[in-house]
Amino acid sequence: MPVPRRFDRRPPERDTTRINERIRVPEVRLIDETGSQVGVMRTDEALRYAQSRDLDLVEVAADARPPVCRVLDYSKYKYEQAQKQKAAKKHQTQITIREIKFRPKIAEHDYSTKKGHVERFLRHKDKVKITIMFRGREVTHPERGVMILDRLAEDLKELCVVEQRPIQDGRNMTMLLGPSKAVLAGTLEEDQARAAEAAAAQVEAEAAADAAVAERDEAAAAEQAADAAPAADEVASEDAAASDEPAASDEPAASDDAAPAS
Repeated sequence: MPVPRRFDRRPPERDTTRINERIRVPEVRLIDETGSQVGVMRTDEALRYAQSRDLDLVEVAADARPPVCRVLDYSKYKYEQAQKQKAAKKHQTQITIREIKFRPKIAEHDYSTKKGHVERFLRHKDKVKITIMFRGREVTHPERGVMILDRLAEDLKELCVVEQRPIQDGRNMTMLLGPSKAVLAGTLEEDQARAAEAAAAQVEAEAAADAAVAERDEAAAAEQAADAAPAADEVASEDAAASDEPAASDEPAASDDAAPAS
C-alpha cells in the first residue's frame, strides 16, 4: 500500500538530467533547436549559443565522447515527456490477481455466494486464484476438489478462461482463472445477446419444422381418408343391394296337388 504523501518523509526524486551550468565537461557535440548537428564545440560556447536563443542546453547522451547536448526549452520538454508517460499508462492493462477459498464440503448456498464474487472479479478484468483447502483426512479425496473447480469453470465459461488447471499443492488445490477475450474487449453483453438471438432463432426453426411435419401428417391422413371413402361407399352399396333382393330359397314352394278348401 503506498504511503500517503503527508506522511512520506523521503526526499523528492531529484532530476538527474544535466542542463546549462551543470554540464561540466570541456566540450560537447551540439544539436540545435531544429535537430541539425552543429558540431563539436566548447561547452561555454554551446551555452552562450543556447542563451542567445532563450533556450536551455540539455545533455541528452552523457555516455558519448564527447557528450551530446541539444538546444531546447527544457520545461516544455519535461511537460511533453510527462504527457507521453501518462498516455502510455492509460493504454496499459493492469491485471490484479484475487483469491477465493473453497472447502471440499462447501454448501450450495456458500458455493453460489463465492461464485458471485468470482464473477464480479472477472467482470472487473481481474484474474482469480481459486483455492480448495483440505483439512485432516479430506486430503485423501482430491477428486472432490477437482469436481468443485471443474463445476466452477463450467458455470463461468462465458466469463473466464482456465489459465492453470487444478494442481495439488500440499493440503491445497489451486486453479487460476483469467477473464475471457469478450470480457477484456468489453463485448460480453453483445456476445450474450447474439447467442440469445441465435437460440431463439433455432427454437423458432425447430417449431416451424415440427409444424410442417404435423401439417404433412394431417394431409397424408386426410388423403388416406379420402381414398378409403369410395371403397366404403361401394361396400355399403353392395350390402344394400344384397339386402333388397328376395331370397328364392326362403319362399315356400307352391304345391300343385293342394286341394281346394270345401
